[in-house]
Amino acid sequence: MKMYKKLILLSFLFLASFCHSFAQNNEKKTSSFRFLIRGALEMGGDRVAQVYFTNGEKQSVKAGQGGSIAIGGEFQMPHVERLLFSATVGYKYVTTQADNVHIRLTRVPILVTGNWMATKKLRFGAGIATHQAIRFKTDGLGQDISFDGATGPTFELAYSGIGLTYTAMMYKDQDKHQYSANAIGLSFTLAIPKR
Repeated sequence: MKMYKKLILLSFLFLASFCHSFAQNNEKKTSSFRFLIRGALEMGGDRVAQVYFTNGEKQSVKAGQGGSIAIGGEFQMPHVERLLFSATVGYKYVTTQADNVHIRLTRVPILVTGNWMATKKLRFGAGIATHQAIRFKTDGLGQDISFDGATGPTFELAYSGIGLTYTAMMYKDQDKHQYSANAIGLSFTLAIPKR
């Protein structure tokens, strides 16, 4: 009789173990890595140049101003589901309303951030932003300006892919003049696949 009870108990343990492993295999496995597409509209910073038009109007080009598009990735820490790390590289651009010349300020922003998910949709982020290949081009109208690469802290508060951002940064041109490139903006982030 004791052998019979042991055999039944062993059968139940085997069945429970089999069901548990089967349930784990049927769970939808989510990847720790996601692809990011990011855009931003930012304003702020010191005036790099002022453009005067024949109709008497003028327009400033500011160091922190511009629209950007970026791609990158996001990594979710195993066993700490609320902690995410992301990195993106993109292109930031601002131009003027001039229609006879292409005056523009361009740069390549690289962002590396740590993010804490306070809720499923509310995200706090902080990290490092660096701008490389910073160029102000006048299309032959004046002197072009090139800047050294710049690095500074960046912060973000986002809800469901739409966020408020702040970046603190200083640009230095070829003549060693400094320009504040501090910027506040709106960011738009799409993560693929969705969770």
